[in-house]
Amino acid sequence: MTATKKDPVLVILQLTGGNDYMNTVIPHADPLYRDNRPVVGVADDRIVKLNEQIGFHPEVAPLKRFWDSGDMAIIHGVGYANSPRSHFRSMDIWHTCEPDKLGTEGWLGRATRDIDPNKDNVVTAVSFGPSLPRALALPGVPVACVDDLDNFGMLTSIQEEMQRDKIINRFTRLYSPTIGSGFVMDYLGQTGLDSLKAADILNVAPGRYSSTIEYPDTPIARKLKGISQVHQANLGSRVLYCDHGSFDSHSNQVGMHDGLWKDVSAAVSSFFDDLRENDASDNVILMMFSEFGRRVHDNGSGTDHGAAGLVFVMGDAIKGGEYGEYPSSRPENLEQGDLVPNTDFRGVYSAILEDWMGLDANPIVGGQFEKVAFV
Repeated sequence: MTATKKDPVLVILQLTGGNDYMNTVIPHADPLYRDNRPVVGVADDRIVKLNEQIGFHPEVAPLKRFWDSGDMAIIHGVGYANSPRSHFRSMDIWHTCEPDKLGTEGWLGRATRDIDPNKDNVVTAVSFGPSLPRALALPGVPVACVDDLDNFGMLTSIQEEMQRDKIINRFTRLYSPTIGSGFVMDYLGQTGLDSLKAADILNVAPGRYSSTIEYPDTPIARKLKGISQVHQANLGSRVLYCDHGSFDSHSNQVGMHDGLWKDVSAAVSSFFDDLRENDASDNVILMMFSEFGRRVHDNGSGTDHGAAGLVFVMGDAIKGGEYGEYPSSRPENLEQGDLVPNTDFRGVYSAILEDWMGLDANPIVGGQFEKVAFV
């Protein structure tokens, strides 16, 4: 019997707000860590040691099994030159791959267009959350934006099927005449029609889902469970996106950062347990990123905006290990008190696009960048 090759699927988890790199993957062998983190530093006996140099924050401990099994890549010092240290501008750069000008096309929007150039499937890309991330935004490329999969759709509170179908038919007639009457109306009309189609398609996902895995009752766990439901429904979705935060830990970082990573680690663990239980993990990788790391020296309560950050990539197909070098925290090697990026984020994207998704990365990320060989 010939096995059917599965299409590769990419899941993105955005750690919004600037996750503290140095307190997530901790350089415990560096004596400067203690000097720089007198308030927010993690005690040595709480660090989950990965090797003689680095260790996880204790709340990241549930993810150590992926590291131990070789299914997790830790990519050090990720970012770009001349970080503006602004949430909005930095996230725009990560989303559009345009560090030198204001970009308008999301890198995953371009990838989705290349995956489905004829727009045959309006759920090729699905975002979980109340708003569409710029990474997925590209005029003419449909993206299903879902806040709650169990209640996703048009007029779900109307139980009588004929009445609901009649009202939705009116919506369809309302959207259709706008096509061809100008760019804005084209966009709004097509978006409306695509949303109707996506609602009908995704509505079947919960009914096709069965799992014994109990996810935590947290926002990020609900999003990842929804992603698992869509993936396991075999709807042809290839790019799935969600976010969690805020990781903006200027003050009261101790406790705040712990709680965020407790929720993320538990949710990601449940997600992969769910996929593996249902033989649905072999064609999925998950990438976690944040727009920047934090300042090397704490501010007495938390940490301020930094530059170099951290990326995790996880999945059965990932070549686990460390990639790149942990940036030096020696004072003479810092820029404005921050770790200096040494891995271009577009090299991470390029590896995912070419070596995992099978796409040409150059037009998507805007050039050729050294790929990180974790796939």
